[in-house]
Amino acid sequence: GHVQLPLPQNVTLLSKDFDMILTWTPGEGSPPNVTYTVRYESQERMDKWIKVPHCKNIHSTSCNLTCVLPNFFVKVRARVKAVSGRLRSPWVESQFKEYHLDVELAPPVLYVNVKKNLIHVNASFPLATCVESFSWMYDLNLWEAGSEDKKQYEGIFRKNTVTIDTTALRGNYCLSARSSFQSIDFKHSKFSQPVCVLLNHKG
Repeated sequence: GHVQLPLPQNVTLLSKDFDMILTWTPGEGSPPNVTYTVRYESQERMDKWIKVPHCKNIHSTSCNLTCVLPNFFVKVRARVKAVSGRLRSPWVESQFKEYHLDVELAPPVLYVNVKKNLIHVNASFPLATCVESFSWMYDLNLWEAGSEDKKQYEGIFRKNTVTIDTTALRGNYCLSARSSFQSIDFKHSKFSQPVCVLLNHKG
């Protein structure tokens, strides 16, 4: 009989933190030295499975496809097979996903620089270089610690600094931001952990 390796399980193309990643789990009873090879197919060219050079004979159970995608506006799917010595498993395919529609955003990291009567705020996103040119935005909230009353700064371009005049503010103020992106409708990440700063206190 023809011996096959167990099939990779739970093969999923998922969008996480601005990346498109194929994940899977080893088939039950897989040998310890098993490796995996991944290919993908785009709806622009069905039945043409394209090799992913950095995901050939890999030991890990995930493959980042973000920067090999030929078109962020077309659905793609991926497939994976297990390899061990001369043994192979059949290919197992994921569902289709489209980066532009399905992208899931991570909260930005805030950099807060307090000057005498100003706060400068920058947001940093965990972006792969191939998607940096998309029009990523962020929304920023500022509020006095303990208060529910938030001042909102919305739709700030990713690389832009927000400068806030703090002359009239005194006490402990907090800032938090979320990533936003316009596809068919607006997508948002969760808000980042608040960063709190003491303003204009008499030392």
